[in-house]
Amino acid sequence: MIQFMDKTTLGSAAILGIQEATNLTANQYNWLGTVYYFGYLLFEYPQNLALQRFPVGKWLSINIFIWAIMLACHAACKNFAGLVVVRFLLGASEGSITAGFLIVSSMFYTRTEQTLRVGYWFLMNGVAQIISGFISFGVLHIKAAGFEPWQWLMVITGLLTLILAILFWFLFPDSPTNAWFLTPDERTKAVQRIKENQTGVENKHFKMKQMIEAMTDPKTWLFALFAVLRGIPGSLMNQHSLIIASFGFTALQTTLLSSVPGVIEILTIFTGIQLAARRPNSRAYVGAAYFVPAWLGVLLVNLLPWSNQAGLLVGVYLSTVYIPGYVLALSWLNSTTAGHTKKVVTNATFLSASCIGDAVGPFMWKAQYKPRNHIPWAVIGACYVACPMLLLTIRAVLARENRLRDAEPIDDGEEDYIIERITEDGNCVEVKVDKEFLDMTDRQNRDFRYVL
Repeated sequence: MIQFMDKTTLGSAAILGIQEATNLTANQYNWLGTVYYFGYLLFEYPQNLALQRFPVGKWLSINIFIWAIMLACHAACKNFAGLVVVRFLLGASEGSITAGFLIVSSMFYTRTEQTLRVGYWFLMNGVAQIISGFISFGVLHIKAAGFEPWQWLMVITGLLTLILAILFWFLFPDSPTNAWFLTPDERTKAVQRIKENQTGVENKHFKMKQMIEAMTDPKTWLFALFAVLRGIPGSLMNQHSLIIASFGFTALQTTLLSSVPGVIEILTIFTGIQLAARRPNSRAYVGAAYFVPAWLGVLLVNLLPWSNQAGLLVGVYLSTVYIPGYVLALSWLNSTTAGHTKKVVTNATFLSASCIGDAVGPFMWKAQYKPRNHIPWAVIGACYVACPMLLLTIRAVLARENRLRDAEPIDDGEEDYIIERITEDGNCVEVKVDKEFLDMTDRQNRDFRYVL
């Protein structure tokens, strides 16, 4: 929640006076949205490698602390150059969060449970939008000489993030094996219960073979293409307030109306993940379905007369309904990838691809297209057609692979899986382990079946 709220402070600040105070042109404002994702993109692979090398909870805490400082520093910026620096560093530090949460979710929950859990923590993005809207509404009422509402927004959200960093350091677990809230017996059960995932728990060694497999796996790039095309409409995040204000609403009205997409996101993600969880192997179908009302929203915004304020507003709100498709794709990718290094590389590729779309998207919103913005909306509409088609293609590819594995001869032989382990006295001993806890990839483990 805090991460998304911090990321969207730029959109909220747009109607609180940041453009006038720092003398930003429309093009410079768009660049600030892009620069954030440049930082995110450039540091995505290093962040994922660090998440594999260091304790997850502690690494996330350090990054949250850095971005809290960067967010508060927004308030001290007087021009475009200063904002570029803090936005870039904000993106670089926030790049650890989604990847870290995916890794931890796969260590604590079964593949079926991951769809719901990823959906629940993504659902908090909607809560963030609501809270951000009310904070923006509140700071507009602060009358302080020399300190503007947008600066108060940055300082308040920065302080909230700093508190979160401290809580993460002491409370967020690195894995089930050292979770402070579990007893030793519960930790053992937590590891045993994810045996059905056949993905292991955690491995701190980077394996080149797994990286190569991840980069040559067709599903990695199908998911990546989906992420790019989904990322382009993500530019709406920093444009929502400006678009709503352009309909003729005041700044105060816009802050409250900008909270409505948060409510929509909560409702759509909750219903989406519940449908996917209740209907087996339906992730692609459910995800694709939510792009339909979003596409209708694009049509409304483009075709309704400019005088139809209520209808245009409904169109903008409908255009955000696609979010469950992205959430389901993210959890689906995590559930269809085995091998710790492969999972890290695949997640990084997906999130990097998403950043590319998010970075390109802001450049659509050029001054010459205002106020109707027909060109940006047309591009978004095209993405809303391509994305569900990609989800259905991915499902067909994975279903075919499952059928091929089902047709393979069954190996009745009981194979022993042995690993070497160093004891406390320095001796190397061989230990037999269950196949499910080996760090095998989904290609290596022929018993692995892809969830659909």
